[in-house]
Amino acid sequence: MGQRKIIHCDCDCFYAAVEMRDNPALVEIPLAIGGSSDRRGVISTCNYLAREFGVRSAMATARAIKLCPNLTVMPGNMEKYRQVSQQIMAIYRDYTDLIEPLSLDEAYLDVTDCDHCKGSATLIAQEIRERIKKEVGITVSAGVAPSKFLAKIASDWDKPDGLYVIRPQDVESFVEVLPVEKIFGVGEKTAARLHKLGIKNCGDLRGYTLAQLVDHFGSFGKRLYELSRGIDDRPVKVSRERKSISVEHTYPEDLPDLNSCLQQLPMLMESLARRFEKHRDKRTVTGAVVKVKFADFTQTTAEHAAEQPDVEMFAALLREAWERGHKPVRLLGVGYRLGQYQPKQGEQLRLL
Repeated sequence: MGQRKIIHCDCDCFYAAVEMRDNPALVEIPLAIGGSSDRRGVISTCNYLAREFGVRSAMATARAIKLCPNLTVMPGNMEKYRQVSQQIMAIYRDYTDLIEPLSLDEAYLDVTDCDHCKGSATLIAQEIRERIKKEVGITVSAGVAPSKFLAKIASDWDKPDGLYVIRPQDVESFVEVLPVEKIFGVGEKTAARLHKLGIKNCGDLRGYTLAQLVDHFGSFGKRLYELSRGIDDRPVKVSRERKSISVEHTYPEDLPDLNSCLQQLPMLMESLARRFEKHRDKRTVTGAVVKVKFADFTQTTAEHAAEQPDVEMFAALLREAWERGHKPVRLLGVGYRLGQYQPKQGEQLRLL
């Protein structure tokens, strides 16, 4: 098996970054997203100015305000964050289908067989970061390495807005001096037990046999043995088989009526056709879907089974969805439902 190329992408202070993007007045002040201090709220995330005061995610809001009296705390807007996450995931899909999302703002990408940027994982990661900054308006830190374990560590190495690469030939020297606290699964208590044994870094861990580590730490001892040697063969797991493919667009000004919405269909369908192109020889279309989000954030979808949906079908579905609200529209989406395609030997692939 050839050398794997794994990228771990992690948005910098994601929720706070989205709010600062949408309101530049928040950029120069300590900002946190979380619950109210008088309701036992907890901080979800905060910007780097707030972190300078010791504010951290999962910290009680009351504690955060004590550390940073000038802290501005905002409630989160998960619908907005999900939309931004979908934009980012769509950019990832332009490079590979092997994507393992860990959360709205974090994902592994396996680009081993990617042809973009002449197959350079480093250049792919840099291009992805530049596109997200330009198209989405926030920054992403990325790590490039031969394994998920090292890629995740690398993405945190040069935050914020950083890119760190661990080349295959550098794995041995990098891991040897890596503090045990950097190993996934080593929390405060496990670190204390390791320190008690005189183990400070992965080089120290290598002085113990597999049997000794299992004796001290049970089944986790095997992971310590492997990771201290840079061994991590876990694949990037696509969470589920793709059942649909879609595109959507949020408009800077609400579309006032149905005719305005219908005028947007050709552009949306052209974008959908481009996205479907790389799946054409592997998947069939089984239906058409239209999504409408109104100005008040209520939304609805309409769909119909079809093997070759055309613009007339999408227009009919759009009318059906719009009639349910009769309100200005802030977002439109169109998509295909997908089926598993297994062509017979010699069968001519169908053009949509």
